[in-house]
Formats: sequence, C-alpha cells, structure tokens
Amino acid sequence: MSQKAYLILENGRAFEGEYFGARGEITGEIVFTTGMTGYLETLTDQSYYGQIVLQTFPLIGNYGIIPSDFESASVGARAYIVKHPCRGPSNFRSEGDLDAFLRERGITGLCGLDTRELTRIIRENGVMNGKITSSPPTDADLAEAKAYSIQGAVAAVSARAVVKAGNGSPRVALMDFGVKRGMVDALVARGCEVWSFPHDTPAREIMRAEPGGVMLSNGPGDPADPENAGIIETIRVLAQSGRPIFGICLGHQLLALAKGYSTRKLKFGHRGANQPVKDMSTGRVYITSQNHGYAVVADGGSFVNVNDGTCEGLDYGDSFSVQFHPEARGGPLDTAFLFDRFMEMMGAHAARQEY
Repeated sequence: MSQKAYLILENGRAFEGEYFGARGEITGEIVFTTGMTGYLETLTDQSYYGQIVLQTFPLIGNYGIIPSDFESASVGARAYIVKHPCRGPSNFRSEGDLDAFLRERGITGLCGLDTRELTRIIRENGVMNGKITSSPPTDADLAEAKAYSIQGAVAAVSARAVVKAGNGSPRVALMDFGVKRGMVDALVARGCEVWSFPHDTPAREIMRAEPGGVMLSNGPGDPADPENAGIIETIRVLAQSGRPIFGICLGHQLLALAKGYSTRKLKFGHRGANQPVKDMSTGRVYITSQNHGYAVVADGGSFVNVNDGTCEGLDYGDSFSVQFHPEARGGPLDTAFLFDRFMEMMGAHAARQEY
C-alpha cells in the first residue's frame, strides 16, 4: 500500500511523492546522476555517503537486483529518488526487486514526484540539501535541511583492517577511501596481489608491505576537509618513495592536494556513465563513468572534461591520476589502458631497483 512522502529543499521548494523501500525521515545532500543503467553500481558506491541520490532516467530497477554487480557490500546513499521504480523486473540474473532490496537494507526511497523539475532546480541553483518526510514539510524540516553537512565521510566508509585479494605479483597497496570492487578486480585480473589498507594507515606501515605501487581509491566528501589532512600527508610521504602511484576520483584529488594543487566544489558535479573527457596528448575523446562533486583546480591536465573544461587527470611522471572511473568501462573498455599503464610503471620501477 502506497504512503505519501514529501521532499523539502533547503531553498524552501517542496515536492509530494510516495515512499518505496524503507519508510523514514532522511536528510542529506541531493545529487543527480544521469546513467540510464548502472543503478546497482550507483547504490553500492560508497562515494555517495551522506547524499540522497536522484536518478534522472525515469524507469529504474527493470533488470532487478544482481549481487555480482555490486561495488561494495552495502548501500552508500542515504536515500534514493526515482520517477518510476520497476515493480516487476525481468532478467535471468535477477535475485529480487528494487523495492525489497531497499527495504531489507533500511534505505528510504521516494518516487512519483517530478524528477525532471527537481533536476532542473539543482542544475540551475547547484547541489543543495533536502529532507524526506512523511508529513507535509514544516519550518523545522526546512531548518534541518539547511543545517545538514556531511561529516567524517572517508572514515565512515573505509575498511577497518587490511583486506587482501589475489596472489600474484606485483603487490599493490591500495588506500581504501570507500573503494569500488571494480578497481580491485581490475588489478587482480592483471595478476596483482592487492592489499587494501584503512584510510588512516601510516605510510611506514604501508611501506612495510613492500608494494610495487600504490593505488588511491575513490571515496566521498570534500577532499580538502581538515579530516583528510593526515591522509594527504601519508600520500606525500608515499610519493617520496618513488613507487608509482595511481589515483582515481577522490584519490586523484587527494594526490593533487599532496602535490600542491587546490580543489573546489562544482555547482552540481559530474555523475553518470556518459561523461566525455579529452586526452590532451592525443585529442581523443572518451565516454567515461564519473561520480564526484569536487574538481582539482588546474590549467588543463592530462585529461579535460569536454563539457565544462575542468581537470580530469594529472601526470606527475612517476605517478598519475584521473577523475573518472576507468574500471567502470563506460566506453565500454576505452580507458582500461590506464591500469595497463600502471602495470608498466610498476614493472619499470622494479627493474630499476634490481639494476
């Protein structure tokens, strides 16, 4: 049986819809993603910590729930907004429907509202907070939406202990800021042994593992948040070791901060599987998967966003990073070569050490 639910934005605009998934009162930062598919990867991406995710594509859930497509074991978003959740998915791999999936995990869903108008408001005014409530919004709800801020994001989603995957060579030390499973899988598929370290692991402990290279994962929140100061210092120390470093998404931003760059918040961010970036060395444009609300402040870079000209990659010689997700195969395999480049850099570093 349907139940009315409401969304109030921090600018005072209110929408009426219906609950699906779990019922609840939820406040968060509302962001939109433009993917037509990939809702399972979106829901299980820990980079959405503290956020209410809005899908711009109207029908979501039509191929059901497929655990092997999850990017992590839990849902990253605080709540989920769609126009039409599919009640009868059809897929031979499906193990359930979206409504039941969200209910089982205690994640509130909101549907039946004008998602196109909501997206337009965010595009014109920028990302803003909102609150989902079961009753017509009050001034208290509005005040709660305005006061919300994301706190302790990386610490909340990072692993609590070292996690190992694969048994090959070289060994990769992965700093886990909310890592997507696809990154680990891409390295293991190339023969690596991956040790995923909690976000607050000291550089000396990471170095004791004798890694051939370091990967900096994706993750949530503001990269320049003071809570990340220790991480940035750890990356700075690791960079001094000469080992190759490959950063993705938040890892790209944190590596840039360690190298002396700054970051800024984007008006509404880049989220979806159809984001065009240009390789500045070749002129080739790739369609990429992205999920970020901040950008590195830089004139150009190794990759540049075709839509707004923001930095999408930096090359430091012995290290490099990209803002997009090469493991997500947005093109569908266009930028997977970046993992191969990382492998080559680790091989070259090992050869120099032997020599």
